[in-house]
Amino acid sequence: MVYRRLHLIQSLLYPPVCVLCGQPGSGDLDLCDPCRRELPYNGPACTGCALPLPATPAGTEPEGAGLCGRCLAGAPLAQRAFALFRYAPPVNHLVYALKFGGRLQYARLLGELTAAALARRDQPAPGMILPVPLHPGRQRRRGFNQAIELARPVARRLGAVLELRACRRVRPTEAQSALEASERRRNVRGAFAWRGPPPAAHVAVFDDVITTGRTVGELVRLLRRQGVKTVEVWSVARALPPGR
Repeated sequence: MVYRRLHLIQSLLYPPVCVLCGQPGSGDLDLCDPCRRELPYNGPACTGCALPLPATPAGTEPEGAGLCGRCLAGAPLAQRAFALFRYAPPVNHLVYALKFGGRLQYARLLGELTAAALARRDQPAPGMILPVPLHPGRQRRRGFNQAIELARPVARRLGAVLELRACRRVRPTEAQSALEASERRRNVRGAFAWRGPPPAAHVAVFDDVITTGRTVGELVRLLRRQGVKTVEVWSVARALPPGR
């Protein structure tokens, strides 16, 4: 209730303005309808890893279109995976400005868009949302964890617990995008530890961008060892492999 009142006062004092074109925003978002329609939506996409299915141009929201060939042949990233956007302009610029420029207003915008899309799905909501933890040293230097800030509107919209304490990143890791496949596995192996009460039976791991899937995959395995029955992976955007 307090959040809604403060947000109403803020919207009256500072009407939303589109961050992409400078025109008035739509509703209470800093994004106009024409720019919103042109965003690189990630659909139809694989429900196991969130990669777009072959021969599907960006422009529609993700749908439950089934598994891609890679997930059918092996193990999917999670029981369900969701990414609202492809990691392409202008979404990649907004995420970069959030992470490395401290533009926290972009977290609310991207989080609200993701929350609205997830709320429209015909799927049961998780009891807990787990943002991917940063190593404490990196979070101190950055001043915030972008996954947490993006997940706040999602948890609020879906009525899920936002878990911020039980899972810890116990050692620093290198950026996955700069490593070879075998190095990526070693890089995140054992990087997380669960130090709290048992999690909910249904948990969604949340990150800003799924790049290789190794980081969220390590958290999925950790949660399953804790007895979680249903684990989903959610993100704002999905990076595409080279050549896609």
